[in-house]
Amino acid sequence: SNTIRNMKLIIAATLAASTAAFAPSKVAQTTTSLSAFEGELGVQQPLGFFDPLGMLDDASQDQFDRLRFVEIKHGRVAQLAFLGNIITRTGLKLPGDIDFSGTSFESIPNGWAAIDAIPDKGLLQMLLFVGWLELLVMKDVTGGEFIGDFRNNYIDFGWDNFDEETKLQKRAIELNNGRAAMFGILGLMMHEQLGGSIPIVGQM
Repeated sequence: SNTIRNMKLIIAATLAASTAAFAPSKVAQTTTSLSAFEGELGVQQPLGFFDPLGMLDDASQDQFDRLRFVEIKHGRVAQLAFLGNIITRTGLKLPGDIDFSGTSFESIPNGWAAIDAIPDKGLLQMLLFVGWLELLVMKDVTGGEFIGDFRNNYIDFGWDNFDEETKLQKRAIELNNGRAAMFGILGLMMHEQLGGSIPIVGQM
């Protein structure tokens, strides 16, 4: 069916992107495609412009910018989620207790099982912290250099010292790593429900 075919195409694109993420990558040159977004960051070899679901058909620049903003944010969250999953499965956890009743961080299981093990007030604190980040911190207040630029004239880490080509390369790498991480954390979540073990991660 068309749905299955589209899913296969998306998976193939993500695998290709994850490979490109670890090598220097440049924005693809504009071709004779009918899309107005074929020269945007993220249009890279070997797939070039890839929109099998037609989400950009007749889309405006504002609509594209909104989709790119969401893609970058989800990619960043997925990278943190994947890395956090891997780290805790290696046995590296915070010292001490998570509450005053003596529930240690070490006793909290990995993956989805942690949701049931974390005290309710702990989950509420996490929810409030994420909400605070979403509403007040992770925002472009001052008008960033690009979509997803949340520095707000405060944090730099040497970004302004890079030339334009290096900036594009690093943004493309982040974009590709985010795409790979979204499928990576989804795969870990699915394998956890299926059970067994997978390389590097170990027993699920």
